[in-house]
Amino acid sequence: MGVTHHGRTHRLDLADPTLREWQCTVLAADPEQGIVLDRSAFYPGGGGQPPDHGVLLWQGVQTRIVGTRKGDDLWLIPAEGDPVPPVGTAVRGAVEDTRRSMLMRTHSGLHVLCGVVFRDFGALVTGGNMEPGEARMDFNLPEVPPDFKTRIEDLVNAEVAADRSVAVRVLPRAEALALPDIIRTQSNLIPPDEQEVRIVDIVGLDVQADGGTHVASTAQIGKVQVVKVESKGRANRRVRVRLAD
Repeated sequence: MGVTHHGRTHRLDLADPTLREWQCTVLAADPEQGIVLDRSAFYPGGGGQPPDHGVLLWQGVQTRIVGTRKGDDLWLIPAEGDPVPPVGTAVRGAVEDTRRSMLMRTHSGLHVLCGVVFRDFGALVTGGNMEPGEARMDFNLPEVPPDFKTRIEDLVNAEVAADRSVAVRVLPRAEALALPDIIRTQSNLIPPDEQEVRIVDIVGLDVQADGGTHVASTAQIGKVQVVKVESKGRANRRVRVRLAD
């Protein structure tokens, strides 16, 4: 569960984040509960990354997918009023490309930001959130220099321009947790029963446990603008970023 499967659903999104269309079969369907597929490339949300949107196409009908509910199964949430395909129906899934691609760029951009702040300031992440093209990340940073905002923006964009490869691998839990500084948050968010850990490596900059979708190299992120640096308590700084279109 989590790395390759969630309940009865094989997660195609983590195996290939570039996949946008695929064939699948409906395993469960209810207008209130949602829809469970045997195979899905919809990212269900988590780690600050929102869920994908998209459609299911079946028998000449379209069902819009507007979110996901996670439980024992991954339940895709249909748009209000849209028809729900019956159990056993063969459907074609399609992820909304513009939203997903921007979220991938945004998520990878946050990892570059995290890597730069950890490398140069030794700070861990205390919180974060993202929407397509904009995000915030909070750091345990009691003190910052006066030019912190400008310096961080320059450092992040230098790493973006370096075109560093973004590699993903899955390791046994013990092997993953033995990697130095693999947890970049102040608290360990890996579920205690998770026996495999997905690792996202921005080669030469940042290695951390992560369950989201990412671009293949930092150059694909595009220019990052640091919009604002805010104080959020005595020991916390919030960094807000935006991506160029």
